[in-house]
Amino acid sequence: MPRSMSEHVPTLSAMAVETDAFARAIATAYERYGFVVIADHGIEQRLIDECLAVYQAFFALPDEVKRRYHVPGGGGARGYTPFGIETAKGATHHDLKEFWHVGRELPAGHPYTAAMPPNLWVAEVPLFRERTLALWQAFDSLGRRLLGAIARALALPRDYFEDKVNLGNSVLRVLHYPPVAGESASVRAGEHEDINVITLLLGAEEPGLEIRTREGAWLPVNPLAGSIVCNVGDMLQRLTNGVLRSTTHRVVNPAPERAGRSRWSLPFFLHFNPDFEIRTLPSCISADTPDRFPEPITADAYLLQRLKEIRLL
Repeated sequence: MPRSMSEHVPTLSAMAVETDAFARAIATAYERYGFVVIADHGIEQRLIDECLAVYQAFFALPDEVKRRYHVPGGGGARGYTPFGIETAKGATHHDLKEFWHVGRELPAGHPYTAAMPPNLWVAEVPLFRERTLALWQAFDSLGRRLLGAIARALALPRDYFEDKVNLGNSVLRVLHYPPVAGESASVRAGEHEDINVITLLLGAEEPGLEIRTREGAWLPVNPLAGSIVCNVGDMLQRLTNGVLRSTTHRVVNPAPERAGRSRWSLPFFLHFNPDFEIRTLPSCISADTPDRFPEPITADAYLLQRLKEIRLL
């Protein structure tokens, strides 16, 4: 179906995140689109630029050097995932991207280390660890503030999510979509939904991100530079019985005049604690909306199930 150009994903200011109006507005956006744009988010541009610079240096390294940081059988959970591996669920062609994952730093012997392996750090790029962790922490803090608003929108206590994500298996992914040469059966990112609770995305101002509306049209998402796109993941959709939507989205290949450019994207996938049991909220079940997910599942078991579907495990 042709792309819809008559509507757009709403933009909200994070300066109002503590207000009831913000809670109502984000709920409305998620019920309609599953996506919202967040302006005035408070993550310093300097921090973003410094983090992106170390990854541009890393992805410019020779392929044999980058592959030293790939963990075979690790599901891409940490370190480098080479070009041509990740494939959207149900797709026959791999995505046109390579990426790096960094997760939560845990002390030695922590009970969650079985689900959250140690991070890898690139020796060839100065300040790689420091700049990555600084942005990871900024994303995590913002995500938890937004979850406070989502909790209020669901008529839950403001701090409802706090002890459910405070040790979550949250991941910062730095994506490099290389230039596209000629025609390709693959796209930069095939149609998919995110696995996690919410995703916070920097870099969407570069054209390519599209979401599928309820009517089946593809709607481009092109926020102002520096804004963050925040969308519902499947874990939150499952918890809320579909009240909050996890929306299919994709990253299409660039127009010919932009095909020679790389695309950079920094999504932060905020996750529940690994042992949190995703069980439908009673307030989201009614006679008209019976429980779509009657079998509870832990966040870690759900993550592993989904990673197999996209061929990372």
